[in-house]
Amino acid sequence: MSFIRSQILVCAGTGCNSSGSATLIKDLDKELKKHSLSKEVEVIRTGCFGLCELGPVVIVYPEGTFYSRVTSEDIAELVEEHLVKGRVLTRLVYHETIGDNKTISINDIGFFKSQERIALKNCGIIDPENIDEYLAYDGYKALQKVLLEMEPQEVIDTIKGAGLRGRGGAGFPTGMKWQFTKNAQGDSKYVACNADEGDPGAFMDRSVLEGDPHALIEAMTIAGYAIGANEGYVYVRAEYPIAVKRLAIAINQARDYGLLGDNILDSGFNFTLDIRLGSGAFVCGEETALLNSIEGKRGEPRPRPPFPANKGLFGKPTVLNNVETFANIPSIIRNGSDWYSNIGTEKSKGTKVFALGGKINNTGLLEIPMGTTLREIVYEIGGGIPNGKAFKAAQTGGPSGGCIPSEHLDTPIDYDSLIQIGSMMGSGGLIVMDEDNCMVDIARFFLDFTCDESCGKCPPCRIGTKRMLEILEDICAGKGKKGDIERLESLAIGIKSSSLCGLGQTAPNPVLSTIRYFRDEYEAHINEKRCPSGVCTELLSFVVVEEACKACGICKKKCPVDAITGEKKVIHNIDQQKCIKCGACIEACPFDAIVKK
Repeated sequence: MSFIRSQILVCAGTGCNSSGSATLIKDLDKELKKHSLSKEVEVIRTGCFGLCELGPVVIVYPEGTFYSRVTSEDIAELVEEHLVKGRVLTRLVYHETIGDNKTISINDIGFFKSQERIALKNCGIIDPENIDEYLAYDGYKALQKVLLEMEPQEVIDTIKGAGLRGRGGAGFPTGMKWQFTKNAQGDSKYVACNADEGDPGAFMDRSVLEGDPHALIEAMTIAGYAIGANEGYVYVRAEYPIAVKRLAIAINQARDYGLLGDNILDSGFNFTLDIRLGSGAFVCGEETALLNSIEGKRGEPRPRPPFPANKGLFGKPTVLNNVETFANIPSIIRNGSDWYSNIGTEKSKGTKVFALGGKINNTGLLEIPMGTTLREIVYEIGGGIPNGKAFKAAQTGGPSGGCIPSEHLDTPIDYDSLIQIGSMMGSGGLIVMDEDNCMVDIARFFLDFTCDESCGKCPPCRIGTKRMLEILEDICAGKGKKGDIERLESLAIGIKSSSLCGLGQTAPNPVLSTIRYFRDEYEAHINEKRCPSGVCTELLSFVVVEEACKACGICKKKCPVDAITGEKKVIHNIDQQKCIKCGACIEACPFDAIVKK
């Protein structure tokens, strides 16, 4: 038997994969063979480590050396230096993991040290395609405990006691949902998982599926036992090919190990699990639209009541949670409800996974205790705003959420606090904006998305969001009129109160929150025909700063519509009627003599 002296963990999640990690793995295998190290050094494909900004990420154990932004050109030197000569390749080491001329644990660097990983506990640590590695990290111990030591009601009571709330957006108590389904009458019941994740910039559920798919399988099987269901479905978007592949592998492995199928662990309990692919419709993140889609029907919401707990999939009682919610279940069962309920805040227990993006230095995936402030996320974990720009707002909850301004940077992130300031938790997308973002344009962008994704079943959403979008487009184009802000607010109230499902009910949130906190920007667009951030092109003027202009003619040559006049040694001028605001002149001018106003 060969002795493995080193393991090389390579992030093979979607982010790093798109940056070339698959090629890195092939190059590593080639170099290891070249140096006759293939039997001594093991290369392991993992899920997302979290710090996506630094991808592709490679970590070498047992030292724990954290190499970042590794390219194929680096592999030969990395193997030669680290694995042959035993020397750390310093130029590739992430600077925060070096202290006093020695490497330190990645858990001590800013991005990771404030995190507490439960849902993500195995992501970036194990090979997601190897069930034995999941078993080595206490995998399926919770299922064993449930099937051999606990009654179904005990399981539900444990989840209730933990205070786990749904991580898909609404925050409904998970244990209560399971209880309703257990109590419902039906000759058969189902467990369903929402892995559709349609929010722009969100990749929390995808990362769990790619990095720890067995956690979902174990949790759904536990849920089946608790409510009396023998079948489960994972509804995952087809645009997640790596997640779908790894989940399918994990399901087959669990069946082979007797952890899915008939008579699991000789307990007499049967449970099967299947995958259903979605086609990318945002509305299918709504629970009843998702159930319709699994059944092969058009993905549009159903009136409620009846709720899925009483009449869900195929008309039978159904529990539906998202991936992150399920990913918490095994740890809660293993460690107990008190352990989990001691994390977080009084009404928001546990942790929350966020996909951090936008104008932030450390883009990536993080998991923090509920109650962590937005300031800590942005400046300690996220590393602050690039280029020394000022923080302006953070969008939480995706198209259904709201924008949080700088005055609320110290707001604790939990369900109730976010609602109080006009936002919501949502599934966990967190987009940071700086001083250069136009908040009217941001509202237009998100409303354009939800308007496009509306299924069209109910008039308030189908027609109302379109009317709101038209007003926003006019405002951004310099055609705003007095009373437009009030019209937006009136439409928003009507849409929120009368739409059939959560898509329409929350679609106006970005508009309402930006009006609430950035009303002055709306007024500038409407009354002064001016975009304070210089984003809305129809409201911009490109002008020459006379004292800076050298009359060199470079900008004139670059203008695609001949809007710039002036001979050499004569100060140039821009014809505002001809100018298309493309910005080519600003990029070309070496003297910064052209500005936007």
